[in-house]
Amino acid sequence: MLIAADKFKGSLTAVEVAERVTAGLRRAVPTVQVEALPVADGGDGTVDAAVAAGFERREARVAGPLGDEVTAAFALRGDTAVVEMAEASGLQRLPAGVLAPLTASTHGSGELLRAALDAGARTIVFGVGGSATTDGGAGMLTALGARLLDADGEPVAPGGGGLADLATADLSGLDPRLAEVDLILASDVDNPLTGPKGAPAVYGPQKGASPDDVATLDAALAHYAKVLEAAVGPRAAEHASAPGAGAAGGIGYGALLLGARFRAGIEVMLDVLGFAPAVERAYLVITGEGSLDEQTLHGKAPAGVAAAARAAGKEVVAVCGRLALAPEALGRAGIRRAYPLTDEEPDVTVCIADAGPILERVAERIGRDFLV
Repeated sequence: MLIAADKFKGSLTAVEVAERVTAGLRRAVPTVQVEALPVADGGDGTVDAAVAAGFERREARVAGPLGDEVTAAFALRGDTAVVEMAEASGLQRLPAGVLAPLTASTHGSGELLRAALDAGARTIVFGVGGSATTDGGAGMLTALGARLLDADGEPVAPGGGGLADLATADLSGLDPRLAEVDLILASDVDNPLTGPKGAPAVYGPQKGASPDDVATLDAALAHYAKVLEAAVGPRAAEHASAPGAGAAGGIGYGALLLGARFRAGIEVMLDVLGFAPAVERAYLVITGEGSLDEQTLHGKAPAGVAAAARAAGKEVVAVCGRLALAPEALGRAGIRRAYPLTDEEPDVTVCIADAGPILERVAERIGRDFLV
């Protein structure tokens, strides 16, 4: 049995999901052979998944989204690093109850990339998601040596709002090591930088942006792309409309300017984590996440795991907190059956609070259905 599930957000980490499912399966069949491969799609939890797969956890002191210093982690194995922008610039780095849609910066994410370079990384998987920011990666670029200046020749204020004052951009001072690194932008979204499907319009509200803030940020990011086009040429405009540019408040755009290549986050992570050999050893694959819904079908971890397992000829079932997909949709995604916690406990509040024990009971049912 291979357990390749993502976190149950707000309840269990991907590692804890694997532990609980393993315990439940062994209630049904004590001798069952279980291999755990916690997964992530590039968002929060990506570093933890890499560490669980054998990467070394490294830490660096970097700027949080509001400029205060935080300790952020990345993962390293050989010359491959997994860097998670949410470790430095994620919503979880904001003080409780504080949102800063106009001023939150990705500067710390750039510092985290630099720490990976300092550690000898030649391939960097840059997982983006869960950001507190909508600055188009401007803070990240400045941390890596770019200069973004206003009309007086002073650095623009941090955050997406400050980009409205951008007059000139100079990328000539970027860390030269970036040109020699394979930088992979790993994300589960393919939005452009601006417009009705852009970063401010689609993701700004969940970061606290009012309708006026969304309009301000969209105009500021469009202006930012224009100034960068004057500095580096047409590729700046091309990158702004490219898939993934709008990921994590537009940090995808900044990464593309650095030469990153965009790949679906779960596909990248399955490669990095060694999913292919693990699935060959498996009789059944158990995947899952907190909510199986329409979003799952668009690049989330369970859909990626199911597609890869199906390609290897292996059967897949899923565990989840709540299920909002019809059996037909699950089947099209390659998932034979889903086991929601709400089948065991209809009260969602209880499911969230007691997810671990309930998941063990669900996994015991899977063991009895497939192993006994």
